[in-house]
Amino acid sequence: MKVPGRFITVEGGEGAGKTTQLAFMRDYLERNGLRVMATREPGGTALGEDIRTVLLSPRRDGMAATTETLLMFAARAEHLERVVRPALAAGHWVLCDRFTDATYAYQGGGRGLSFERIGLLEEWVQGDLRPDLTVLLDVSVAVGLERAGRRGAADRFERETVRFFERVRAVYLERAKRYPERYRLVNADRPIEMVRIEIQSILASWLERIGGWALALARAVVATASVTRCQPALASCVAADWPAWLGQADLCPSVGPGFVV
Repeated sequence: MKVPGRFITVEGGEGAGKTTQLAFMRDYLERNGLRVMATREPGGTALGEDIRTVLLSPRRDGMAATTETLLMFAARAEHLERVVRPALAAGHWVLCDRFTDATYAYQGGGRGLSFERIGLLEEWVQGDLRPDLTVLLDVSVAVGLERAGRRGAADRFERETVRFFERVRAVYLERAKRYPERYRLVNADRPIEMVRIEIQSILASWLERIGGWALALARAVVATASVTRCQPALASCVAADWPAWLGQADLCPSVGPGFVV
């Protein structure tokens, strides 16, 4: 029985706490019986990590915005081909530290590159693939940069000006308003534990609303026994077609919302 994968991205400016919260999200989803793969952008593949090194190196100061953007999408194309799409096809839930929203924020907002050009690259590289859920850790620029400064030597992006990061943040917030169906905005100025509690609430609610059936199926192959006791039409539906299974799930009372804890 194949369970569909889901694509969840975590976005935010410097010092937002993405790495910390992404680790928590992975643990939470795995504890709920899901197969989870965590990855990052730029990076996630051998080639992508090499490109990441170039992009973050302070020795590359002065890189043209177009060059930077094309490198981001080159790493993304490899990442999608080698990692993300195969994982989703195999039924994994993919957690990604940044994705194309970051390109709109950093290269569009920060560098001033046209959103239209970014959109063309997005369509070319991604096709119709978009995140199912995006958790935006919104941190004020001053707080974020102070946190980032504790990590050690600044990379090429962390050396940017306050105004650069203000533009980045503004684009993130604008996109959150534009795509409310997939964005969840979290105030990341607060302590880690408070942010974690809100993220857990977001995930629990989202699993209930969107991923509940996937969670039920992923948790138990035992559901197979229940399904085969249901109407034959439902059993064949589950085996052959996930959307149809969602539409007919109410035919089988033994596999439903009550199955999801």
